[in-house]
Amino acid sequence: MAHFPQFVPQFTRPRRLALLAVLAAALPSIADARVGRYDGIWNVTFATTRGNCGSGYSVPFTVTGSRVSSAGGGRVSGRVKRSGTVAVHVSVGASHASGGGQLAGVNGSGSWRGIISGDRCSGTWQAMRT
Repeated sequence: MAHFPQFVPQFTRPRRLALLAVLAAALPSIADARVGRYDGIWNVTFATTRGNCGSGYSVPFTVTGSRVSSAGGGRVSGRVKRSGTVAVHVSVGASHASGGGQLAGVNGSGSWRGIISGDRCSGTWQAMRT
């Protein structure tokens, strides 16, 4: 009986190591799935609530992993976190705006402010993944 306690740790140690190896191999793919959950093209519609800027403009953005970029027209840079919190900066010619908000599933919303054609403006935005 004195040998039995020594046998148990030797038996469970390889099982623990195998379990840790499986978990370690799975973690990168789980993390990649989380980061990419907002991937795709998002059609973003802007509404002006303050200032003398037009409203209803739609602009496509691309989300790849945590990066937000242009899907056509203008320079777009930004980041989206795993939680869906997004921050973006857009510039077209002398006009530029920054905004932030939240993406969830296939929808998003938030606020923006900037200088559009020389006018200081701010407002809200709505997004839908296409």
